[in-house]
This record gives sequence, structure tokens and C-alpha cells, in this order.
Amino acid sequence: MNSPKIKSFREIAAVVKKLKKSGKRIVFTNGCFDILHIGHVKLLDRAKSFGDVLIVGLNSDSSVRKIKGPGRPVNREDDRAGVLAALSAVDFVVKFFQPTPHELIKNIMPDVLVKGSDWVGGKIVGREFAGIVRRVQLKKGYSTTGTIEKINKL
Repeated sequence: MNSPKIKSFREIAAVVKKLKKSGKRIVFTNGCFDILHIGHVKLLDRAKSFGDVLIVGLNSDSSVRKIKGPGRPVNREDDRAGVLAALSAVDFVVKFFQPTPHELIKNIMPDVLVKGSDWVGGKIVGREFAGIVRRVQLKKGYSTTGTIEKINKL
């Protein structure tokens, strides 16, 4: 899916510069978003509520494999980006190829950095580049790993 919401590392820098110049509050979150579920949607909706523009950093396929193992991701990065871009809460999607979004967050310098409540405060990557960090309560019982385990039991 080719969407104007999907930007490269270089493109997002120019977009963010314009948005900040016009006084927009930039929110950033990131993840693998491999098999999208209601927990992801709730997190993204909540993240968007903290500002004007929500940018989602998306782990590339190689990055997901490093984090989750050789069987992942289930869905290719372009497909995952397209699904995220289709959500109304998401303004922009940017793929990153490193194990963490450190350089992307440094590039964007968001006003608000959002992570799930499972992330311990001191371990949130890129927090030094964000105005504030908000941790969002995750929806209990929802995870891509859990979904995969359910499917494998069928």
C-alpha cells in the first residue's frame, strides 16, 4: 500500500520541521505492530490524545527478527505500515531498521514520547529527546505473541 502517511527517515524530518513551525504538538510512539489487535488500537488512540500529530515508528522486518526471533514478523513491514497508515489516529508512519528507535526519536524530537505501561521508566529509549514521556496502560490479555500462541493451538 502506498500511502502519503508513510514517510522515510529523511522525509519525516522535513515534515516535523514544518509542523513544529506551525505550533503543532508532536507525539511519537513505536513498535512492531505485527498482528494488529485492539490493544494496539487503544494505545494509538490514547497516544494521539496527547497532541496534534501522531508519528509511529515501525520496526523493520530485520529489526523485528532481532527482537522477536526467526519466526517473526508474521506480516511484512510494508503491509504493517499500510495497516497503521489506515488508522485515523495515525498521522505518519516511519520504518526504522535499527534495533531501537533511538536515532528516529533524536531526529523527530517529539513533544511527547508514548510507551506502554510495560516499559520501565528508565529503560525508555530516546526519552532524553522528548519533552515528556507518557506511559499508557495496556489492554490486559492482548499481545501479538498471545495471538500467535492461540493460533498455534488450533
